[in-house]
Amino acid sequence: MQGVFSVKSDVYSFGVLLLEIVSGRKNSSFAHQDSSLNLLGSVSKAGIDLSSRLALLTRGILLQAWKLWNEDNVMEFVDPAIRDSCSPRQVSRCVNVGLLCVQDRANDRPTMSSVVIMLEGGAAAYPQPKQPTFAAEKSPSDTESSSLGLRVASASNTITLLTAR
Repeated sequence: MQGVFSVKSDVYSFGVLLLEIVSGRKNSSFAHQDSSLNLLGSVSKAGIDLSSRLALLTRGILLQAWKLWNEDNVMEFVDPAIRDSCSPRQVSRCVNVGLLCVQDRANDRPTMSSVVIMLEGGAAAYPQPKQPTFAAEKSPSDTESSSLGLRVASASNTITLLTAR
């Protein structure tokens, strides 16, 4: 997202939320299933900047959703408490739309009106989401990794602090 917030930023957030609802787990639980760290504790403990940490936390749910959707096994992604009452077709639609919403490039994400039409089942065909960059297989010789064993790309970001008058 590279520090630019727009309508497509909201679409991205909605996609993450949609995938969290389907899976029944918070996004951060995919990254730290064995840890009680919250986001801020994770950031300070890992010693990496906030935008990189957010990318790592989001990576877990998106990677699992992409993998299971790509394997045509989305029912494994569904919260076990509701899995038996869900239609595989509706689950596939929700995961597909969620993955479209979290595309790396904002221009590849649908508009919210398109999201609503797709979720209501009004679309004749659903676009295929592109493979997220983090889901690409790393080669064993890849030596660029963070202290967590995950590849982190750095970018020059600008953070603006607003103060009240």
